[in-house]
Amino acid sequence: MNASDLLKKNSVEDAKGEKPLAIDMDSKPPAKKILVFAILILAALVFAAPILLILMNSFKGKLFISDAPFAFPSTASFVGFDNYMQGIAATGFPIAFCWSLFITVFSVAIIVLFSSMTGWYITRQNRGFNKFLYFAFVFAMIVPFQMVMFPLTKVANIFHLDNPIGIFVVYLGFGAGQSVFLFCGFVKSVPIAVEEAATIDGCTPIGAFFNIVLPMLSPIAVTVAIINAMWIWNDFLLPFLLIGSEYRTIPVAVQYLRTGYGSIDMGNMMAIIVLAIIPIIAFYFACQKYIIEGVTAGSVKG
Repeated sequence: MNASDLLKKNSVEDAKGEKPLAIDMDSKPPAKKILVFAILILAALVFAAPILLILMNSFKGKLFISDAPFAFPSTASFVGFDNYMQGIAATGFPIAFCWSLFITVFSVAIIVLFSSMTGWYITRQNRGFNKFLYFAFVFAMIVPFQMVMFPLTKVANIFHLDNPIGIFVVYLGFGAGQSVFLFCGFVKSVPIAVEEAATIDGCTPIGAFFNIVLPMLSPIAVTVAIINAMWIWNDFLLPFLLIGSEYRTIPVAVQYLRTGYGSIDMGNMMAIIVLAIIPIIAFYFACQKYIIEGVTAGSVKG
């Protein structure tokens, strides 16, 4: 008997003069739920521990980081924001941040736009060639970058893609596989009757996509944007191979904290890593509500 039935029974018995049943509002949760909650809290602490460790060491001197990396900053080891100031000066962080932001924003926008159009076309036009195209995108998901990085670099040089704008095309090629796969799965859940109604009202197929379908794809579009933004923002190999040190992104700039004979100022590196992860974490927390809304909207019918 659920709570609503119990309340109805209580009201009926109260009208008859009988003693209503008591509702135990202070019932304890079962031990299984407590155990699952404790495991989730433990997992959250495990995943948050590296970030807290980097943040803690970013305020310590480099010698103290090597001697006691897990110790909290003390009066002797605390250096304030010196690591941040020195790291920013050594890496040219403001310029590297601008290049990373520029490449990430436009690459993600291009991936979301073209992948959504491709996924919509493949799903709606169920033909033999489109099935082959779909499996080609799926196959592209399992090809590691290290396998094709040298031929890719040569081809990018031939077609003059080794610049901050040409790298958009390269990122589109690598990000389209997973993105098209996700969009195809979501487009199948979009009723085709909505597009047919827009066509009857005089809307062209392209107009129906941008005005009707694309807004309905916003939950999966945000998911694709987060996945690709985290990858592109933290990517080191592709910017290093294509645009090199002339247009340093943050991962490339961090490598310049290495000094002679491979020594590294860990204090400066920790500080720059903290500055590098703040934007992507903020972006994730700002967009996660849209992912949750999309999941809940897709799970409720009627």
